[in-house]
Amino acid sequence: MSEKILVTGAGGQIGTELVTKLVEKYGVDQVISSDLRISEGSQNTIQLDVTNKENLEAVCLEYGISQIYHLAAILSAKGEENPLWAWQVNMGSLFNVFETARKLNLTRIFYPSSIAVFGLEAPKKLTPQHAVLIPESIYGISKAAGENLANYYFKKYGLDVRSVRYPGLIGYKSLPGGGTTDYAVEIYHKAVLHEPFECYLQSDAALPMMYMEDALNATLQIMEVDSSRLSLRTGYNIAGCSFDPAEITESVRKYYPDFEVTYKPDFRQKIAESWPASIDDSIARNDWGWTPHYGLEEMTAEMINNLRKKYSGKD
Repeated sequence: MSEKILVTGAGGQIGTELVTKLVEKYGVDQVISSDLRISEGSQNTIQLDVTNKENLEAVCLEYGISQIYHLAAILSAKGEENPLWAWQVNMGSLFNVFETARKLNLTRIFYPSSIAVFGLEAPKKLTPQHAVLIPESIYGISKAAGENLANYYFKKYGLDVRSVRYPGLIGYKSLPGGGTTDYAVEIYHKAVLHEPFECYLQSDAALPMMYMEDALNATLQIMEVDSSRLSLRTGYNIAGCSFDPAEITESVRKYYPDFEVTYKPDFRQKIAESWPASIDDSIARNDWGWTPHYGLEEMTAEMINNLRKKYSGKD
């Protein structure tokens, strides 16, 4: 049977690019993208509030959905502005997805977790898979709870949930949606536009990051691997590269030597301080062959090249 896939939160940073990859693999008629707001003329895109269980179930029945990539969520920085809202959206929607999947016997669910599940008690460098999870943000708390819920639904109901812990994600096709690592996307836009950049993190705030192409490959890879190879039903650590704002600035200045960066840390600095500086992803590598392809320099070259095309005439 051909898979029929629903992507929630498809208009976000990951969803925008993941939908394209899924369409390339499964065909345009097999992928239904959904979000709270949809752009005019979008193909196979529907308006869906995934916090409404009845609507979600109706959509799955109407389109014969067999898999859900559940990307809808309130991210770290936005979540701190309204914690109750973030919890209700993140956990309420996840319960709805899991319950709908259980009730309708869907074949597979993708649940994105995050390095935000870690807190100050976890080792800062090469944070291991099974480090203690005491997150400092409501986003991290919801993701840690979601991982445990995924494990629960797998063990109790046999629901085939698969998850990775994304680091900060960097891509050129869409703007990020309110995360602590967003600076590492914005900095490239500012450089290409010849505008100064004010960074809300300290210059030495090192965090794990990943180029979007690697993140998409990890997502598709874990969803395609045989279930017997997965030893975890929480979230797998996956690593790309780690750097701080000063290091990415120097990488950008190889293309724009006069690029001006200043630092004005805000509340996101405290969030960053609670997160790992680097990640040990050896279990993902051993279980399902995960490996990244982009380091900082390769990522910078890709970002600048593609953003120059995007802002053609302004460089």
